[in-house]
Amino acid sequence: MDNAFRMISDIVTSLTGILVGLVGLGVVGGVVFGDMAFVGDVLGNLVGLVSQLGDAGVVGLIAAAILLNLLK
Repeated sequence: MDNAFRMISDIVTSLTGILVGLVGLGVVGGVVFGDMAFVGDVLGNLVGLVSQLGDAGVVGLIAAAILLNLLK
């Protein structure tokens, strides 16, 4: 049972790493090429997310801390 949880944890960790890399690639692609058809407005979405977290006050700060902890 412990092995199954470890395997699931490893899979989730790997997928998170891949998705973070894709977001980074989308940001770089958005800076270099502008709004790309197959990716969308990555920069606009990130700016919107940061703006929403900032408008939420303490709850946004807690959410940002949780997100940073998950990506660590």
